[in-house]
Amino acid sequence: MQEIIEKLLVVQDRDRKILRVTQELAQIIPDRENLRSKASSTQSQWEAAKLRVKQIEAERKRLELEVDGKKTQIEKYLNQQLQTRKNEEYKALTHEIDMAKEAIVKIEDQEIVLMEQTEAAQKAVAVAATEAAAAKKLLDDQITKLDQREANLKQELTALTAERNTLISTVDEVIRSRYERLLKSKGENIVVGVEHSVCGGCHMKLPAQNVSSARAQMELVCCPNCGRILYFTRGMDLVHTD
Repeated sequence: MQEIIEKLLVVQDRDRKILRVTQELAQIIPDRENLRSKASSTQSQWEAAKLRVKQIEAERKRLELEVDGKKTQIEKYLNQQLQTRKNEEYKALTHEIDMAKEAIVKIEDQEIVLMEQTEAAQKAVAVAATEAAAAKKLLDDQITKLDQREANLKQELTALTAERNTLISTVDEVIRSRYERLLKSKGENIVVGVEHSVCGGCHMKLPAQNVSSARAQMELVCCPNCGRILYFTRGMDLVHTD
């Protein structure tokens, strides 16, 4: 029975490693998506900064066209003044000219503000571009590492699974079935030691008969409380201390 226990302990070790590798593999996908999300965020900030510059430039062009329109109106009014001989009409045209000039001044003030905004926006674009480039480089580097890590883990998982299947196939079918059932219900802690008359799995005190049977190693002994497979080695202490 000692030989079977030793085989089961080795299988259990492989199952634990398989679980660890599987968990690491499962984490790679969200890690990869998280990296891409961060890179996408900096890219979006860069695109937003460039869009802001375009919007400001479009507004400046609109104001320039508005100024040109006002200037055209002023020229028109001036020509009309030259042609009119009515004092009231001349004064009305003068008023329109003054209003157009005031409008031009206000528009030019807006243009100055937009020029300042353009400068700030262009600086923001430069910063965002640098951050986006750095984020992309970091993403590429880390994705490459993750991809390599994933490939290594898959290779390790394949080797562990093959080794595990070979090992478990040498165990008696009845015992193998019990182990597999426990693996599904108890997780990675299936074959446990007995020390101080306590089950190493559920930590409940064991009946004296179970303890003696585990020590004798003549048959497969399971914990009456949790069902885990028990074993005893010389390094363990059978005496229960209260």
